[in-house]
Amino acid sequence: MTNAGEARRDLGTRLRGLRVSAHLRGYQLAEQAGWHPAKVSRIENGAQAVSEDDVTAWCRITGAEGELPDLLATVRNISAAWMEWRRIVGHGYASHQRRIGAMEDHAELLRGFDPQVFHGLLQTPDYARALLAAGMEFLGTERDLDAAVAARVERQRVLRQGRHRFCLLVGEQALRTTVGADAVMAGQLRHVLGLMELPRLVFGVVPGRALYFRRLTDFVLYGPRKVLVETITAESAITQPREIALYERVFARLAEQAVYGDDARMLVASELEARTSTG
Repeated sequence: MTNAGEARRDLGTRLRGLRVSAHLRGYQLAEQAGWHPAKVSRIENGAQAVSEDDVTAWCRITGAEGELPDLLATVRNISAAWMEWRRIVGHGYASHQRRIGAMEDHAELLRGFDPQVFHGLLQTPDYARALLAAGMEFLGTERDLDAAVAARVERQRVLRQGRHRFCLLVGEQALRTTVGADAVMAGQLRHVLGLMELPRLVFGVVPGRALYFRRLTDFVLYGPRKVLVETITAESAITQPREIALYERVFARLAEQAVYGDDARMLVASELEARTSTG
């Protein structure tokens, strides 16, 4: 979904399908629910916000109780998933980093993919600083850079504590995207080579020539119930089961395409050599 309006319209279409399948007219459903007759039409056309109680009544009346969990997740998605970046960082980037860290603390299995840069859990302080500074400058929200870097680095303790497991994939372009400068990139690439020795981390690189199957952006799966997707303008927290299932499929396909172990080390080491060569 690109905005709440589209999401409401999509939900309305699904609810209309349930009503039609139950052979009910709009006024009949409204009558059984105790609503104004126009409410059903407004909901189905995405013109009115839908509450969890509305969806619960709709499923009960249409005999579609099996659809209820997914529809409730959709309602919660619409009301809470999309957050503009300026609002996210309204209390500072460090605060946002701590919120992400809390999610990582509670996820026993974390899977992520980024086509262009390394995940925050894999970043050196210099790389994190350059990445955050570039984002702040682009959005015109430059503030608390030192605290944000410290908070991002602090998140990385989960790599060595608790029962967490990680599978973090990057596109081959992430090895080549210049964040900061060559010296920053060289340090980052060396750091990744060291992290690959951690027993609870699976690190993979999706080759640049991997077969196309879907347009991709970066995303992180926090266990089986939440996906965080970062776009240019917003961060979307996805909790709807049918959407999570699509991200699961995408991640599985990427995991099949990725190279690991010595093959991944060769790609990282090759780029490190290119960054440090004086020839």
